[in-house]
Amino acid sequence: MIRTTAVPRPVRIGTALLGVAGVVTLAGCSGGNADAAAPAASASSPAASSAPSGSATTDSSSGAAASNGVYSDGTYEATGQYATPESVETVDVTLTIAGDTVTDVTVTGDPQAAESRRYQSEFIGGIKDEVVGKKVDEISVSKVAGSSLTSGGFMKALDTIKSEAKA
Repeated sequence: MIRTTAVPRPVRIGTALLGVAGVVTLAGCSGGNADAAAPAASASSPAASSAPSGSATTDSSSGAAASNGVYSDGTYEATGQYATPESVETVDVTLTIAGDTVTDVTVTGDPQAAESRRYQSEFIGGIKDEVVGKKVDEISVSKVAGSSLTSGGFMKALDTIKSEAKA
């Protein structure tokens, strides 16, 4: 059968592209498994950047940074970036390590989109419970308080901190 009222090819292609963009946008909003969204996000997300202020605290008796294992004791800072459907977001992570264990963590966000503000806020409110008291090498955060993409930025910053803190 031959169609006489076929839709022009550019219209069909445009419609298909809009459908794919819609699916990708909705997948980013699903709050589902972070591993399912990770391949799409990691393809376009920049690598973690570091604010190398690995300001290791010093041992008062010797004046040298204390080292009890794989990581030097101290307070370290790094910035992790992650991509959302709307923008590229960053989180600043400050991590205190003592005896290869995290003793304190502070995360500061700089959200570019309103939805990111909400997710970063929820992440910041729940991250301490996830990492404080754990060995540095045991930390693997994929989703905190409903925020999976922010976790990716945190993990990139953590990787930077781990490389700076190696004893």
